Amino acid sequence: MHFTEYDTRLAAYALLTTDDQQVLLTWFNGGARAQNAAWSLPGGGVEFDESIHDAAVREVFEETGYTVTVGQIVAEHHFTLPRTASRRPMRSQRFLLDATITGGELGTTESGGTTDFAKWFPLSDVPDLHPRADIVDLAVEILGQRLP
Repeated sequence: MHFTEYDTRLAAYALLTTDDQQVLLTWFNGGARAQNAAWSLPGGGVEFDESIHDAAVREVFEETGYTVTVGQIVAEHHFTLPRTASRRPMRSQRFLLDATITGGELGTTESGGTTDFAKWFPLSDVPDLHPRADIVDLAVEILGQRLP
């Protein structure tokens, strides 16, 4: 399918960890579709005029209260949704970036958004969290490759 025949959504997510192997996750409340509520990573849609890195920084602050610097893209993932009666086909392209906390304190700053709160979890507990977004599974895979 030619790129003019579908819509694209870019999203940037931050991978935030501690030295004692904890990972920061957010509770996505599902927005208009509450049945889609799940644990996710801090992150979300890239605005029209912002870079992937700037989007990750903004999203982390909104969803966790932390200010961060972002580093390398450590993974990318995409999925597609078919055409429906009310929407064109869509490709969602997601980027996972390493990030380091530089300030702030834990607490969601967005009002009326789709993230209710953020919480640190031991990496070993994450596979037992349900429901969880597949972007979390990608993060666990990346983190597993880094462990000695």
